[in-house]
Amino acid sequence: MARKSSSRQQPSSSTSSSSRGRRDRKGAPGAGRRKSCPYCRDKVDVVDYKDFGGVRRQLSEKGKIRSARVTGCCRRHQRQLARAVKRARELGLLPYVSQ
Repeated sequence: MARKSSSRQQPSSSTSSSSRGRRDRKGAPGAGRRKSCPYCRDKVDVVDYKDFGGVRRQLSEKGKIRSARVTGCCRRHQRQLARAVKRARELGLLPYVSQ
């Protein structure tokens, strides 16, 4: 008796789980050690909005606050950084948008 072939194909055994989900990060760019927080490294307790030169470095060219992945800040200092940027914008020390 001949079997009907279904239209659905079975997944082949050649596709391994590493090619679908998370890949092995060995040798990939960005696979090295995590950056240390620049504020923790300099032993800064509070990120001050009046130090807008230091705060400005954490902004993109368009004036957006960069993510913690990019800046390398820890959670605590990233939160303080966001608050300092917002305060500096309110006072006119930093622009809301740069063009």
